[in-house]
Amino acid sequence: MGSTTGAFAMTRWSGWVDRWLGWRDHLLASPVFQRRAAAFALTRPVARRHARELFDLVAGFVYSQVLLACVQLRVFEMLAEGPQTLERLAQRLALTTEAAQRLLDAAVSLRLVEHRSEGRYGLGELGAPMVGNSAVAAMVRHHAALYADLADPVALLRASPEMRRQNALARYWAYDEATGATTPAADERIAAYSTLMAASQPLVADEILDAYALHRHRCLLDVGGGDGRFLASVAQRVPSLQLLLFDLPAVADRARSRFAADGMASRATAFGGSFLTDALPRGADIASLVRVVHDHDDANAMTLLRAVHAALPPGGTLLLAEPMAGTQGAEAMGDAYFGLYLLAMSRGRPRSAATLTHMLNAAGFEAVRAVATRLPLQTQLLVARRARENPV
Repeated sequence: MGSTTGAFAMTRWSGWVDRWLGWRDHLLASPVFQRRAAAFALTRPVARRHARELFDLVAGFVYSQVLLACVQLRVFEMLAEGPQTLERLAQRLALTTEAAQRLLDAAVSLRLVEHRSEGRYGLGELGAPMVGNSAVAAMVRHHAALYADLADPVALLRASPEMRRQNALARYWAYDEATGATTPAADERIAAYSTLMAASQPLVADEILDAYALHRHRCLLDVGGGDGRFLASVAQRVPSLQLLLFDLPAVADRARSRFAADGMASRATAFGGSFLTDALPRGADIASLVRVVHDHDDANAMTLLRAVHAALPPGGTLLLAEPMAGTQGAEAMGDAYFGLYLLAMSRGRPRSAATLTHMLNAAGFEAVRAVATRLPLQTQLLVARRARENPV
């Protein structure tokens, strides 16, 4: 009886909420209300903020292209030398004075650049962190492919999976089809992907290694580890840790080259294969999946999690690190940015920590817990454990 009464109360409450939201939507859509809200002193700040936020959504692509132009022209590196005049910058940028001023003033409005004394320009508070930041610069350049695929978002949403595989992003990430014997075209794609990941990996590696202490472990298996950039960061932090890497054969070859060049060959081993068909190497007491799971659809993601579970010993640990949907304060990053990015890529999806926890449990892991990172926008971290053997 109690459960029936509770369900009735919940349904009644939901009905009230729906009616109130419907009334709110009708009010906000009214041009008369919009004019009055903009005129009334108490509601004017809210009306202006909403108008600005809506315009930012409309203009977002233009903002990103201003950033791209600054990156391509190395504006931030030039201004890192010190404030400079418009005429000097125009000369160095190979732009007319008018074009240079238009770009620099646009960058000022976005806080990438600042006006300085005597009519000069200097670095802005958002431009200064871009100096020497090869990771962010590489991602900015890479987004040209995403923007090409989003030129007609409705067509992207209506496209069949086969059609989406022809997208610029899908072709860029086509390295995942590579086998041990690659073609020159596949090698080129692998090189481009590996370069991008190597540039952006340090941003994520520091977040993970600051949040979770690896010193308690003896051997780490990095699954989908690319050319080994994450393990190179681990090696610097934890000199005693043995390191294993698993990725597609052509990618693992690049990791071996990195390990040799970095003097890690004696403690780091790369294995080539596919987690969809091949068993992962054994011997590690901890495994990592760094920005890997969200690149795969549910069925392949579960195959991957079960493969990692099988490779770990009882009591072994898994670190799952990636941007997650529903991140507090960065909600748009998950379902808006990664939702459309992965759709254009033709595989994968953003998932919340709760969804990933459910998947980890279904794969056999237990004691799943979230570990706080300093910048959850870049990555969140889940730690899970393979159950210990049941006592006889």
